[in-house]
Amino acid sequence: MKLTYKILWLDDKIEELFIEDEYHKELERHLSDQGFKPEIVTVSTEDEFFKYLDSSFDLIMTDYHLKEKEGQTRDGDMIVQAIRDKSIFTEILFYSARGEVRDTYKLDRITFVETNRMTASHQEALMQSAIKLIDLTIKKFQHIVVMRGMIMHETSTLDEITLDILDTYLRKTRDSEIIELIFNSIISFYSEKHEKAEKYKSNSRLDKVIGDPLMLSASQRASALGAIIDKNGFENFISEFKAEIINIRNQFAHAVLDTDENGREFFRNKAEGITFNDALCKKIRSDINKHKINLDELIKKLKD
Repeated sequence: MKLTYKILWLDDKIEELFIEDEYHKELERHLSDQGFKPEIVTVSTEDEFFKYLDSSFDLIMTDYHLKEKEGQTRDGDMIVQAIRDKSIFTEILFYSARGEVRDTYKLDRITFVETNRMTASHQEALMQSAIKLIDLTIKKFQHIVVMRGMIMHETSTLDEITLDILDTYLRKTRDSEIIELIFNSIISFYSEKHEKAEKYKSNSRLDKVIGDPLMLSASQRASALGAIIDKNGFENFISEFKAEIINIRNQFAHAVLDTDENGREFFRNKAEGITFNDALCKKIRSDINKHKINLDELIKKLKD
């Protein structure tokens, strides 16, 4: 799982039972609240389902009674078996409003829901079960060590996108003002580093220079993008990008694994006084998604 949470949903009555009343939006809102970008693919036929099916989905949902509409060849139990026969082991939510299900639910990672046994309507009962299963899959994924790897990967990806935007813009425009800004930034950066290095050398402070990043830093790239944004009259999001992406990535990189009194693991940056717990990681996921959108919109504006 990455920051996009993908659901493939097969129901022969998907439109009239769920789409028209926007029940799928309920799942999207829940995923967004958890800091993920929802991607829900809804289909009403077996052919459509297998056209989209692959191992990239985080959850598959399918009704048992699929042959009630003309053209359906198999019920949900056979669809579930076909999924496993393709060596796709994604979590499956297999549901029925009437029961009558065979032994398919005994397969690994299958959650079967008989909504007629629940007090809510079929649709609401299914949404409750789906959200419960989504939270379970997120919990499995959300081990703090796994989260650290995902966040470091995603923030580094955004960093590379800023470099690509900068490179593309300058190749296209040869903007002398932005080019000069970049060189001046590098010269200023290294002048400051040189002065500090001389000072630390005279004081034998090797600890001050170990691990210090060099050349065109992520922050300098972002500042150059900020200048481009201002020059073109766009809304400038770079200060937030620096705080929510670059700084948080740097802080996370220097955090160490710790354990609280209940045995729960978390990362702590002692120097910054920051604890990377579930709540903060949830915010970081939301911030990454927000800035992915910001950068995509910037690319489109610069192309226009």
